[in-house]
Amino acid sequence: MRKNSVKNTRVNGEVQKALAEIIRGGIKDPRISPLTSVVSVEVSPDLKTCKAWISVLGEEQAQKDTLAGLRSASGYIKSQLAKEINLRNTPEITFIIDQSIAYGVNMSKLIDDVNKNNKE
Repeated sequence: MRKNSVKNTRVNGEVQKALAEIIRGGIKDPRISPLTSVVSVEVSPDLKTCKAWISVLGEEQAQKDTLAGLRSASGYIKSQLAKEINLRNTPEITFIIDQSIAYGVNMSKLIDDVNKNNKE
């Protein structure tokens, strides 16, 4: 299976949807912020590893706590993923904090500031 194949794209989408559901409803860890979303998922072609980009709304400490909570619950998340999705192998999940949403909000604010200063 190639990295950009239709099957791999479909597996990525299914894993992303299942991870979002598991994180939202299945984990009771208080460190995990309720404002956590799964931005993107990349499952390797051999289905052994998975990178999940996570976005957490809030300050940096909430992001670190959420990442620590997700890493400690990775065994539970993997078992739930195995029950949810029927794959040949259930991938090992690596969680990565995605800063793109915060970066986009910051850039938008900077653009608005420049436009406001130009009008004055």
